[in-house]
Amino acid sequence: MPLEYRNLDATTAYTGLKNIDAKAISLKKLLTPERIAAYSIPAGAGLTYNYATKKVSDQVLNALQRLADEQQLIGKFEDLYHGAIVNPGEKRMVLHHLLRGQLGKPVTYGTKDLGAFYAEQQQKIADFCAGVHKGKIKGSTGKRFKTVVQIGIGGSDLGPRALYLAVEQYARERGLLKMQARFISNVDPDDANGVLAGLDLATTLFILVSKSGTTQETLANEQLVRAKMIAAGLDANKHIVAVTSETSPLARSSAYVASFFIDDFIGGRYSSTSAVGGAILSLAFGPKVFEEILAGAHEADQLARNPNIRQNAALMDALIGVWERNFLLYPCTAILPYCQALLRFPAHLQQLDMESNGKSVNRDNQRLKYSTGPVVFGEPGTNGQHSFYQLLHQGTDIVPLQFIGFKEAQTAFDLDVEGSTSEKKLSANLTAQIAAFALGRENKDNPNKHFEGERPSCLLHGDQLTPKSLGALLAHFENKVMFQGFTWNINSFDQEGVQLGKILTKEVLAGTKDERLAAYAKLLGV
Repeated sequence: MPLEYRNLDATTAYTGLKNIDAKAISLKKLLTPERIAAYSIPAGAGLTYNYATKKVSDQVLNALQRLADEQQLIGKFEDLYHGAIVNPGEKRMVLHHLLRGQLGKPVTYGTKDLGAFYAEQQQKIADFCAGVHKGKIKGSTGKRFKTVVQIGIGGSDLGPRALYLAVEQYARERGLLKMQARFISNVDPDDANGVLAGLDLATTLFILVSKSGTTQETLANEQLVRAKMIAAGLDANKHIVAVTSETSPLARSSAYVASFFIDDFIGGRYSSTSAVGGAILSLAFGPKVFEEILAGAHEADQLARNPNIRQNAALMDALIGVWERNFLLYPCTAILPYCQALLRFPAHLQQLDMESNGKSVNRDNQRLKYSTGPVVFGEPGTNGQHSFYQLLHQGTDIVPLQFIGFKEAQTAFDLDVEGSTSEKKLSANLTAQIAAFALGRENKDNPNKHFEGERPSCLLHGDQLTPKSLGALLAHFENKVMFQGFTWNINSFDQEGVQLGKILTKEVLAGTKDERLAAYAKLLGV
């Protein structure tokens, strides 16, 4: 059957979902031990997606299955990984799945086998890492590299930084931490100077990440770093590698120790499993740890091919999100990992989700009459409990919640205090929050202490956050965002909203003739 791209509100399933009485769905009535056990789906690499505390009934789930079928979501995914042009705005393929394993037939561009190209770049990184770790590749003074710093912004920073922090403690505990990693992203000079102040530049290797080779903030930070190294008497050219495209001005330049390549088919926010994340993660932990991340992501990608929503965690998560956004009219969603290693994971998912699905026109540039991507925010538990959970529990807006939790910490050392370990206390907090949001607690005497409940959440959980389960976690959300974009009939793979600010910034720096821009520039000392 040929694929047809249509707006959500043009489907018959949309009408069916609109006619469901959502107010009749009560978590207090539906939630049972049997439902908790049944409403679980394997999500890859030991992860499980549980949606028992989502406000969905069998009627809703059946309607969502019809929506998935009518919008041909699995067919569109297959089209994507077979190399079709699914980014119509930029007329590009979308191939981040191919970075971690082939799901379909080989994908070529001209005579170039792109799967082989990505594998070749991964091997180049592995070989380079071996040279660094063995001391064969050294800095300009002959000292071995001990620290690696990534210079990048947006997708060149958020995903790799989130993954590094997620694995750092795990690797340290197991003797896998080969180099400390740091990140410079903001064009604010306080960012770069703050990172550099704590480093021995003679033993520091930098990774400059810019696919185009023209990213303003990144190149400004590169020049700041080079100036610092020259002032320290170092040859900067022997301390920087580039991750870029083969056609960028950075490619194969003598100003860099080495160059690793990505292409236009890997979007920035989807680039963590490319050389963008692979270089720094392989240098920090070794190539085998990065390979585990890729393996976990590939396992989740394979599960995402199942047309049955009750057996496809990413698809179920996506469709429930559409139900909440378009039929329950919830404007936000919160990512709440009960795992300190996932400290920056919500920030990465902000970009992944909001840059992908923050669109108001469809794939044919026609204005939409329904809502698309939600506002995404989050913070690890239990820190978030002492910050914004008050609004989540008793505020006037209902915010769907995505909890993430693990049975075991990444570290071995823990203490039994007052009858339970810290990890048990963490899991107990997570359990209590899920129940409190769903079931609430009645207090007729004091409305200020009354909790309505009926606030939906889901849970992604596993035994422990490992590189492999981290890869599956990353792919789960990438695939969720993809399926939602297909459902809303938008292009999840361009980001025109990022461009206008860049254009106006150049105008301001060049001396804008717009009186309003000039007035603000004067106010801010430009």
